[in-house]
Amino acid sequence: MLKRRGLLVLSGLVLLSACAGAGAPRDAKGDPLEPLTVTTSTGEHRFMVEIADDDAERQRGLMEREPLPDDRGMLFQFPDVAERGFWMRNTPSPLDIIYIDPRGRIVSIAKNATPMSDDIIPSNGLASGVLELRAGRADEIGARPGDRVSHPFFAE
Repeated sequence: MLKRRGLLVLSGLVLLSACAGAGAPRDAKGDPLEPLTVTTSTGEHRFMVEIADDDAERQRGLMEREPLPDDRGMLFQFPDVAERGFWMRNTPSPLDIIYIDPRGRIVSIAKNATPMSDDIIPSNGLASGVLELRAGRADEIGARPGDRVSHPFFAE
């Protein structure tokens, strides 16, 4: 009887854990989204972001995707610090592309990047991360070069 009760309790805990994680926001691959905060002169602005941290994910980015909701984004993480350049190939909606240094400071912002364009959009400085948001969000939150992006990827 004691064994059976223990098994029931264990089964209940597993079910409870599964249900608790079921409602968490997930990216297109089913991975959980991660919180990220951009701190500007207008305050702290919170986003839930997909992570692109390998070559395949970074190459695919937001290609062939619906427009991002206001509170969502994609954070591209690179293993090195370098001049970066992004394009909008096969990306149907305009984006704000925010280049970020290893300490989490915004290097530059390319606003309202043209959908479907193969033109390279340069970082104009060294970056280890890139945040893509719906076009217009950078202005809406007052983001400027020098502002801070907080996420575990960046050294504080």
